[in-house]
Amino acid sequence: MRQQDRQITPEYIEITRWTASLGAITAEALAHRMGVSVNSARGRLSAAQRCGLLLRKRPLAGRPALYSVTRAGLRACDARGVRISKVEPSNANHLIACAATAAALEHCCPHHRIVGERELARDERERGRPLVRARLRALRGGESPLHSPDLVLWPCEPDGGLPLVVEVELTIKSHSRLVEICRAWTRSRAVAGVLYFAPPDVQRALLRAIAEARAAEQIVVMPLDSLPSVDASRDGGPR
Repeated sequence: MRQQDRQITPEYIEITRWTASLGAITAEALAHRMGVSVNSARGRLSAAQRCGLLLRKRPLAGRPALYSVTRAGLRACDARGVRISKVEPSNANHLIACAATAAALEHCCPHHRIVGERELARDERERGRPLVRARLRALRGGESPLHSPDLVLWPCEPDGGLPLVVEVELTIKSHSRLVEICRAWTRSRAVAGVLYFAPPDVQRALLRAIAEARAAEQIVVMPLDSLPSVDASRDGGPR
């Protein structure tokens, strides 16, 4: 066994598994999930990086670094079939917000298992069918496109009911696009409901779309900062 392999602990494997499911995570999100300081979480991520399980990138100045899984990491945590996420300036803020939301929901929803978009896509490919998707209107007689949520809350109990889906919306989509997505979620028989987390300006756009789609019973909009989070400033802030 290589020295590098001997350094891989079960904790690093679990961190890598969580990273693979979400696409990328931050030290702040991991700190919240594990109940440790941000510096401690950062140390764990750096150790997993040295073992070849994770890759660190910081595409946005002043924002937290993002850690994505490597191919070796996928093999180590038995997440074969999960596709590696590309961390770029265009998607960094969304990845940061999704990781923070997933960590907070694990504490708020202990009877649910949180699954990220990457893990969901892998499961759907393996089963050969959509599991939790919103089917949009067909375009010009073609096949109806599918809209994937950012996170899924699966009940831990077999008879726990249908899953909840979570959307982390940071930017305002066109009104017609939002209305169509809301209508698609209301037509879905695979979900119990939808939680949207968004900043104030996006909340207003979402509420208008939900009203037009008559989806208020199925879709709830929450402030992006309504979930508890780690105060990164207490030990040095994002690095």
